[in-house]
Amino acid sequence: MSKLSYDLVLKTDGASRGNPGHSGIGGQLVDSDGNNVLTFSEYIGQATNNVAEYKALIFGLDQAAKLNAKVLLISLDSELLVKQMKGEYRVKNLGLKPLHAKAKALADHFVRVYVEHVFREENREADALANQAIDLFLSGDKEAFHDETPIQPGLFDQQML
Repeated sequence: MSKLSYDLVLKTDGASRGNPGHSGIGGQLVDSDGNNVLTFSEYIGQATNNVAEYKALIFGLDQAAKLNAKVLLISLDSELLVKQMKGEYRVKNLGLKPLHAKAKALADHFVRVYVEHVFREENREADALANQAIDLFLSGDKEAFHDETPIQPGLFDQQML
């Protein structure tokens, strides 16, 4: 997809230890010249891997919108998320339905969104950031878990878990 024209590339990943278990989100926004614009790493509490994947995507979409991106390329190593976001798979899991709906609603605010599946090796930094958030929290760094997360209020309220 390198021939596409886009403002930003969003690379995200979610991690869960125990599935469900301690979970983190991580990702980065990169401009079309390959410059890192934003990096995030956040502990999100107890969740499944798929919930963490969606929360990472939602956070990244929210940040890309705040940066006024119009055309976005999303690179994910989760085949499930890619196929659900493209409409190739239905979202059957009741816990994922509101997260999917939120991700789709955020994606609809862009002029164009491309979603591509990448191999895990191509998404190493986002994976490392998601795991870093868990590691920091488990090591006793409770700052890794922010009560006032940099996510819009209500984005991850209890109904969405």
